[in-house]
Amino acid sequence: MIAERLHGTGTALVTPFDKKLQVDFKGLAKLLQFINEGGINYWVIHGTTGEAATTTWEEKQAILGFVKAHNPRNLPIVCGLGGNNTQELLKSLANIDLQAIDAILTISPYYNKPSQKGIYLHYKALADVVAVPIILYNVPSRTGTNLEASTVLKLSEHPNIIGIKESSGNLEQCIEIAKYKPRDFLLISGDDILTIPMMAIGAVGVISTLANSFPWQISQMVEAGLKHDYIRAKQYQLDLLAMHQIIAQGGNPSATKQFLAARKICKNFVRLPLACVPNALNKQINVLLRHFNTA
Repeated sequence: MIAERLHGTGTALVTPFDKKLQVDFKGLAKLLQFINEGGINYWVIHGTTGEAATTTWEEKQAILGFVKAHNPRNLPIVCGLGGNNTQELLKSLANIDLQAIDAILTISPYYNKPSQKGIYLHYKALADVVAVPIILYNVPSRTGTNLEASTVLKLSEHPNIIGIKESSGNLEQCIEIAKYKPRDFLLISGDDILTIPMMAIGAVGVISTLANSFPWQISQMVEAGLKHDYIRAKQYQLDLLAMHQIIAQGGNPSATKQFLAARKICKNFVRLPLACVPNALNKQINVLLRHFNTA
């Protein structure tokens, strides 16, 4: 079952661009190889980190095909696909090659600010027709609404909804989901900084931004958490604290791409309305990496 293969570390892939802001497939190939060697467990494409809001449908299809072709360990591919117009989203789902992906990660409708009933009906409409499993994505800071625990638990009863990426930062809510969810329903951390606390109460891993630039460290941290070795896991979490803080300060994926540029993996270009990180923050990133590589 696919749910069993989504334990561990999923990397929320950035979309590398060249200086003309076209998709940089050479950079993407280098990134995939670097992350794959870090031991991650699955790919997540076309999410927030992948700048899904500003990539075209044609680009999304090309990136999906490229990741599938550059996947030597045959890792599961989770594809972000969401929107705030349910009917249009259903049409989009009818046009995607579902054979190329193992699950869909779909965000709660944004801007409309629907009620919990509206959110429930939105997800149910998708789950009723999609031929691959769905992972809910709760990130109130971006959508303007919270996917409440009671709604998650109701949705967890649907046979085609297999889990949730929880990025609310509300640990009490996550504990409630962990306590009452079905045994095989996946609780996945969507906040790198909260991964270990969430795993301690039942999360099965993380969909990680930081795993783009620090895949081995994140993978080792999560593996330790899955083995309930929280002393070891805690040390990785503490070692990465400064990196978490830089991502929070510079914004994702701008700061994430700057880390990758400093590692000479891909360029730091982002599409408007995003902007590259300021020079002062870039200097901090270079100092952090020098210290991190010599520690």
